[in-house]
Amino acid sequence: MERIGIVGGGVGGLTAAIALRQAGHEVVVFEQAARFGRVGADINLTPNAVRALDGIGIGAALREHGARPVARVSRSYDTGEETSRLPMSDEAEAKYGAPQLTLHRADLLTALEAALPADCVRLGRKAASVEEVGEGVRVLFSDGSAEEVSALVGADGIHSAVRAALFGAETPRFTGVVAYRAVVPREGLDLPGLDQFTKWWGPNPASQIVTFPISAGRDVFIFATTPQESWREESWTLPGSVDELRAEYADYHPEARALLAACDSVLKTALYERDPLPIWSRGRVTLLGDACHPMLPFMAQGAGQAVEDAVVLARCLSGGADVPAALRRYEGLRQERTARIQIGSRGNNWLRAGGNGDWVYGYDAWAVPLDKVPSGEPETGLPRRAAADVA
Repeated sequence: MERIGIVGGGVGGLTAAIALRQAGHEVVVFEQAARFGRVGADINLTPNAVRALDGIGIGAALREHGARPVARVSRSYDTGEETSRLPMSDEAEAKYGAPQLTLHRADLLTALEAALPADCVRLGRKAASVEEVGEGVRVLFSDGSAEEVSALVGADGIHSAVRAALFGAETPRFTGVVAYRAVVPREGLDLPGLDQFTKWWGPNPASQIVTFPISAGRDVFIFATTPQESWREESWTLPGSVDELRAEYADYHPEARALLAACDSVLKTALYERDPLPIWSRGRVTLLGDACHPMLPFMAQGAGQAVEDAVVLARCLSGGADVPAALRRYEGLRQERTARIQIGSRGNNWLRAGGNGDWVYGYDAWAVPLDKVPSGEPETGLPRRAAADVA
């Protein structure tokens, strides 16, 4: 049994904590927030993600709070023409072993938190530096405290402190795209297709409106993107203008505009990206989720790839595996798939005009063979004397 530290208490970090505990390890999660709150709005869990989460025992809670879109539909922004349709719900469950579930992000986080003992998560612990010491890893926090673990997982998002410790600081790029997010009560809406995931494809790759049910079908979530030349705000997310939202999509089909007309508030977010990372691990330290492969939302796979990472990582670390070798194996098993999805999300053309989702939705993180040998030479560990400062 190893004592494994995880930096980051989001979807990927908490999933990894549960899966690693099931594999017999002692796990401690270091989360910089002082408390968990009801943050975020939506999360779209496609069948590959739901199947991974079923394996850690939270599937019933997700089905209680989530909606099950009946189909994934593409439509042209102006004519409303349907250009592709994938049956989901029961048909997806029969085909892939799990349905698509759309729900409030906080409901997923609550289910994950409930599956962990309270003393597993340490709040208010912001990582400041990381170094390998002996047969372990030492994490120093901004409050001056420190912890030593047998292995460390950086699941701390696109601004990952662990990533910076491993490979140096690097600023993500603004994509030139901003997103609007809004939630509208379904009651009172007299529109077709509210029980499906609908993507309205706009006049350019950066323009779209996506809608789907959340909160067991009681609400409709709206996610819309549009080009913007620059982003000069200090925060990535801030309150947006409903009038601006409606004006951006004035040329869209009346059914899409009717949902925007029902919005009474909206958040506006800048979208940032990084290129696929060629190395995720050094010594006893590795990365997971957005820390190593932040994705644009156009294939709805950010959370799904994080939970797949978590499951494969836990499987690689099971059975008394040598830690550095297990981390290299995990990296080798996950890099090709996540890079393909990362680049595909950037292109934003997936399922626009037909095709199937099998290569994404049919992946089973619990069953993928673990005998693939990573290529390349193993990476050496972090410097043992001078810790990498990431404050």
